[in-house]
Amino acid sequence: MTTIAVIDYGMGNLRSVSKALEHVAPKLNIKITSRAEDIEQAEKIVFPGVGAISHCMQELEQRQLTKIVTEAAAYKPFLGICVGMQALFTSAAENEGTQALDILPGSVPKLPVADLGVLSIPHMGWNNVKQTIDHPLWQNIENNARFYFVHSYYVKPDEPSLTCGACNYGIEFTAAICRGNIFATQFHPEKSQHDGLQLLENFSKWDGTC
Repeated sequence: MTTIAVIDYGMGNLRSVSKALEHVAPKLNIKITSRAEDIEQAEKIVFPGVGAISHCMQELEQRQLTKIVTEAAAYKPFLGICVGMQALFTSAAENEGTQALDILPGSVPKLPVADLGVLSIPHMGWNNVKQTIDHPLWQNIENNARFYFVHSYYVKPDEPSLTCGACNYGIEFTAAICRGNIFATQFHPEKSQHDGLQLLENFSKWDGTC
C-alpha cells in the first residue's frame, strides 16, 4: 500500500491535512510522523506548516529532520503547504533573516501591503489563484479558483519558471510553485473545500512527473 508521510515537526495543520488526505485517498496509508525512517520509507511526502518559519527551522533541526526532508524533496512526490513551501527556499526575512532549506533558489519577504494603507497583514481568507503552468495537480480545477490563505510572508523565486500559480493581494505574488517532483502552495488546500480536496486527490495520484 502506498504511504503518504505527513511530516510532524511540532507545527502545522497536521490533523486537518491528514483527514483531508484520508477522505480523498481512502485506499492509501496516511501517516503523520516525525520519524526519519518513516519519511524515508514513504512513497510520497507532505510538508505542512503554519506560523513562523524560524520556529519551523528550529524544530526541524531539533528533531533531526532537516537532512531527511531535503533528501525526500530530491526525488519523491513532495507537497509543501504554507510555511512548508516557504521553507523550501534559501532564506526568509523573518527575525531579521532566517536560513531555510535552500532546496529552491529564492527568498521569502514580508508582504508589503500594510504600507499601502489599503489591505491588512496577514493576508487571511479566500483569494483567486491564476494557474500559470499546466500541471497534473491543477487537473479538474478551474483557472482562477478560490483557495484559503493565512500568511504574512510570500515566496519570491529567483527563477520565474518555478511559479505555477499566482495571486494578487496588493501585489501579485507566487501562490504555488513546481519543479520536477515538488509542488507547493502558499494557500491551504485542506481548508479550501472542493478545489483544495481536488488538489490533494491529484497529489495522491501523482507520480512526481510533469
